[in-house]
Amino acid sequence: MNDEREDLIRRITETQRDLGRLLARHPSPLFRSHLTMRQLKVLMILAVNGSASGQDLAHGLGVGLGTVTGIVDRLVTQGLVSRHEDPHDRRVRRVELTPDGVALMEEINDTGIEHYRRIMDHLDTETLRALEHVTRTVQAVAEDLAQADSPSLRSF
Repeated sequence: MNDEREDLIRRITETQRDLGRLLARHPSPLFRSHLTMRQLKVLMILAVNGSASGQDLAHGLGVGLGTVTGIVDRLVTQGLVSRHEDPHDRRVRRVELTPDGVALMEEINDTGIEHYRRIMDHLDTETLRALEHVTRTVQAVAEDLAQADSPSLRSF
């Protein structure tokens, strides 16, 4: 990779990090939730995949099944997830978001989007067109890379 490309990538990633820091200054439902990082990861996995087995969660978190059981127990107590029998294999228990879990994840995502929207409202149309083009290009590359990854990594 040439020096100009490397410098551009560095500057872009630094700018994205700085933007993330600015956006993190705004109150977020994430901070009011009192979730641990592992609990949040479970909710994110479930938000993306709809449901998951304990084994799926253990793999996605890189922990043992016993650890997952404790994490899920606490999320059940908070009313954010539920367990149910897998309709295809009665030996497997699946975990999924409850309506409260779905609402929390949507609120977390929506809050971030609202803050980003406030920024975009101050950009001129030409800049928005360029940003839309760049965003779609980055998304297309990300989708291509995700398809190239192994199926077990794509869902987590």
